[in-house]
Amino acid sequence: MDDVTLTIPAPILDSLPDDGGAAAKDMERAVEGWEDRINRAIEAADDENEAAGYVLDAIEEMDDRLEEYDEFVPELRAWGQSPIYAIAWRNLMADMIGQLSDHDDLADRLDRERTHRVVDDGIRLSDLH
Repeated sequence: MDDVTLTIPAPILDSLPDDGGAAAKDMERAVEGWEDRINRAIEAADDENEAAGYVLDAIEEMDDRLEEYDEFVPELRAWGQSPIYAIAWRNLMADMIGQLSDHDDLADRLDRERTHRVVDDGIRLSDLH
């Protein structure tokens, strides 16, 4: 399986205020950390299904963080503060999930792993409708 490469889309960086240099550097470090963690897990996996499981775990963690950042937006607005940083981090998490989901080597395996987890949890696909 090929290594995963994650990037920060220019529109996310462009959305930061002019004094957002520190936030941009924090985002770069965070993306590098996710990328490194995911690639180490893929390399350590015994097979491609196990690797897909590790990547799906990362996607689920990113999704949790996305929801947390999303919850900050109305709270910050209620306090009269700009939610731009929370929005940028939320958008970064969503974009990284998209990058992983669109990865050539991972897309099909992630779908299979999601289905496996649903069935493994005792939930049948017929229950989802």
